[in-house]
Amino acid sequence: NSLFVGSPGGGKTFAVIASLVNSCKLNGVDPEVWLADVLERIISCKVTANEMESLLPWTWKAEREAMTHQERRAA
Repeated sequence: NSLFVGSPGGGKTFAVIASLVNSCKLNGVDPEVWLADVLERIISCKVTANEMESLLPWTWKAEREAMTHQERRAA
């Protein structure tokens, strides 16, 4: 429930996370798998600023579907 988020800053953070999760769900992407992969790729510098669009749930899903099982495990 977003009514009791604790503070205005908490409300903004909740809204961002809820938007990301719902974008994943609307595109048939498991939010937990997507977030883990995206955070790992950002932290390990596997994606550049010019490639950030590839991390959007709908682009990420299309790229994952095009990969073979072995490629997904290595990614």
